[in-house]
Amino acid sequence: MKKIVAMMLALLMGLSLVACSSTPAGDDEGGDTENVLVMGTSADYAPYEFMYPDENGDMVYGGVDISIAEAIAEDMGKTLKVENMSFEYMLNLMVDGKCDIVLAAMEITPDRDEVADFSDPYFTDLPAMIVVKKADAAQYTSMDSFSGKSVAAQTSTTKEEIVKNDLTGANLVSLSLATDMVNQLVNGKVDAIVLDGAVAQQVVASNDELVVADVALGEALPYRVAVAEGDPLGLLPQINETIAKLLADGSIDKFFEEADALSGVLEEVTGTITE
Repeated sequence: MKKIVAMMLALLMGLSLVACSSTPAGDDEGGDTENVLVMGTSADYAPYEFMYPDENGDMVYGGVDISIAEAIAEDMGKTLKVENMSFEYMLNLMVDGKCDIVLAAMEITPDRDEVADFSDPYFTDLPAMIVVKKADAAQYTSMDSFSGKSVAAQTSTTKEEIVKNDLTGANLVSLSLATDMVNQLVNGKVDAIVLDGAVAQQVVASNDELVVADVALGEALPYRVAVAEGDPLGLLPQINETIAKLLADGSIDKFFEEADALSGVLEEVTGTITE
């Protein structure tokens, strides 16, 4: 899997929601909602979901999860619409009908399983990694090395549990955005951050001040598509069929390559829907 070298990690506050691929923002009120598949995601997590300007300068969504959702929508005969949300609210917003599916590099956890049903796995990332400043890397040789240190993780993710359960004595700092975590580390507000493996590699590749600490955090869990509990819209059979096809024909690897090709222009943005 190729690393994503992000040149722009900017927070675009107040940015209007736009549709995926090359489709600009639009108002769906009064439209044919039966032929629209609404995806909830948090576009701050390259290579899985991010934004970039197309050839017209319009901000559009890109990334591995976006490409998977596009394939699912196409197989359903629907048009994909992306709603950018804060990660910690996505499943509850789906329950409230604000989106039909969630794709956001999300694993199954007991709490998530209570409010959502999940597809077959579509990808298993590298194990989670701890990113620290390169100048401080020598002091981090084990999980115990983080005792008394401030370690950031994204709110409501499994990375929070890693900090609480595995990094003995560490002080958890929960932040909504991965981009905020990186900025806090670079600016010395926290001592370390915990990210999914591919995302950690992307962050390190884009910032010479940072490095992955030489500390192993165990195995990664597979990512899946989430739907509302009980699958009331009957989406899972087609989702699983599409996932099987994408895995069989190598499309997932192609999606990573396509994300890599956007590395020079991608922009990661704040989730805009919180409640």
